[in-house]
Amino acid sequence: MKRTLLGMMLFGCFHAWAAGPQAGIDAAGIDQKVRAQDDFFRHTQGKWLSDVDIPADRSSWGAFNVAQEKVEEQVRSIIEQAEQDKTRKPGSDAQKIGDYYASFMDEGRRNALGLTPLKAERARIVALSGKQGLAALMAHMNRIDGGAPLDMGVGQDNRDSTRYIVNISQSGLGLPNRDYFLSDNDARLSDIRVKYQGHVEKMLVLAGHPQAAAEAAQIVALETDIARAHWTAVERRDPVKAYNKLTLAQLKALMPNFDWDAYLKGIGVAGKVDALIVRQPSYLASLDKLIVSTPLPVWKAYFEFHLLSAYAPYLSQAFVDESFAFRGTVLSGAKENRALSKRAIAEVNRALGEVVGKAYVKQYFPAERKQQVADMAQNFIAAFREGIESLDWMSKETKAEAQIKLSKISVKVGYPDQWRDYSKLAVKRGDLVGNVLRSRDFGHEYAINKLGKPVDRAAWGMTPQTVNAYYNPSLNEVVFPAARLQYPLYDADAEPAVNYGAVGISIGHEISHAFDDKGSQYDGDGNLRNWWTKEDGEKFAARGKMLVAQYNTYSPLPGYFINGELTLGENIADNAGLIMATRAYKLHMKGQPGPVIDGYTAEQRLFMGMAQARRGKARDAAAIAQVKSDPHSPAEFRVNGSVRNHPGFYEAFDVREGDKMYLPPDQRVIFW
Repeated sequence: MKRTLLGMMLFGCFHAWAAGPQAGIDAAGIDQKVRAQDDFFRHTQGKWLSDVDIPADRSSWGAFNVAQEKVEEQVRSIIEQAEQDKTRKPGSDAQKIGDYYASFMDEGRRNALGLTPLKAERARIVALSGKQGLAALMAHMNRIDGGAPLDMGVGQDNRDSTRYIVNISQSGLGLPNRDYFLSDNDARLSDIRVKYQGHVEKMLVLAGHPQAAAEAAQIVALETDIARAHWTAVERRDPVKAYNKLTLAQLKALMPNFDWDAYLKGIGVAGKVDALIVRQPSYLASLDKLIVSTPLPVWKAYFEFHLLSAYAPYLSQAFVDESFAFRGTVLSGAKENRALSKRAIAEVNRALGEVVGKAYVKQYFPAERKQQVADMAQNFIAAFREGIESLDWMSKETKAEAQIKLSKISVKVGYPDQWRDYSKLAVKRGDLVGNVLRSRDFGHEYAINKLGKPVDRAAWGMTPQTVNAYYNPSLNEVVFPAARLQYPLYDADAEPAVNYGAVGISIGHEISHAFDDKGSQYDGDGNLRNWWTKEDGEKFAARGKMLVAQYNTYSPLPGYFINGELTLGENIADNAGLIMATRAYKLHMKGQPGPVIDGYTAEQRLFMGMAQARRGKARDAAAIAQVKSDPHSPAEFRVNGSVRNHPGFYEAFDVREGDKMYLPPDQRVIFW
């Protein structure tokens, strides 16, 4: 019998890791029938892959999800305590958390209200009397995340990282990316398009549209035209190509049929900016033509649908169910919607992230763990410093620049030193849609209020309760939220080798992003600047092409292959990060050999720890979505792809020519 989610939590990951904390290896997950030399991922995870079912409310499952479940329960206790606190004061953190949660959980009120909470938003669309009003409408939709063909954000200027600037980007699709609209030879994607049009129609029917079928066809046709103008996912990865600073006059010349003055006023930056960054100029030119050629009623139907789609999870049950039927089941493969309380927790986390985060770290993040991981990170910095100097393909000039950048990397662990102020966000019990609208507008105001002010180097881009980590090239920083630094992704009681593999791969991975194909185009101050000699740049690019070719051959599903160009940055970070993990572990051991535990050498346990932290499985729909739009490779290839290029893996597991994991030395790609 296959294990259920509860059984897996009790007897799978949690039990097996807890049973052997000295080694930290999940022995129960290993498939001894598969040789490590032939398929390292399935050797280390084979039993786990066969014994554990993906929960019905998930499209994928793995070590990160196990950690997320644990965090979710911890956050639930914080939220429910706030909701039940009879002494909470209006405007307090407890009031905001508790009332937001209670509003989400009140299904009876949501069903009774129906579409009433969106009455004013829908009226705004209906009242549109001419295309000249589209700019103001798009600006408003940006403020409330209601869906629009244009998106905006505020970030550091990539060529002057000391100042903030507005960025304008392509947007407007109801499917994951352009491929879903334009891949005519893919039967699965063609089927999704048909089901998408049916979904659009059903949403409009629920909203009372008498011509829903005709409008749905028009909306999908418009989105297909928008998709044709979109840059590909690979094109969007190029930071130089995406850096196009335009004055307001140039912006208006690019889109003469769009009222930029109304748009800038609507997003709240009129008079505050004299230039913007346009990520995809050719898209804006095409959108301008679509504004002219598309009838106003079609635009109205388009915005109505996207508003409904964006807010369906917060409306009555009919909208919740239809939204999940398409987005959860068709697009992701999940069989059941997540429990109401879990969806409520996710929304409170989104809207009140650092309010919840402050309580989370106080209760669940030991102070000593912050220092433990910070110390590990310094070993990784030292390992990278050592690695740069040992490169035989890089000149002294480029090495010197790389060392300068490395020396300027800042490391943030656990939680922010300064918490975000949410005092101006009003939360009302019984007003879920209103809370969502206000929280999204609050986030928008937070962003635009950065304009004209010094760059806030203390700010975080993730909450402490997020099971993830990131590298920010503009700030040249690596950030590891508290929730990423917990069991089973990090075990404070396990011996070091496993942790240098499990959490170390994340540390090494994020630092390596500073030197991947994209991050390497930024200098230590966070500016786009080419600090490479021409010859070294060409050698680096040549290695990249080799890695692209490798990953292009990997297929998680028959007929679907990894896009090596789209995933290049993450693949470089995986490969280089693992190299750094083995070097950093040696620095930790100060030249002393690691112990043999349970028959495994320290080096073997490090690689196995990495594989366990990357373990995962996905439903077919989720796997397709990942290879089409996600810059990360699927779990299997994040493991096998990186170890095949690592000389230490061959030594640790005696991999030889003829073994399936073997790559000839001249085909192994090592960057750092």
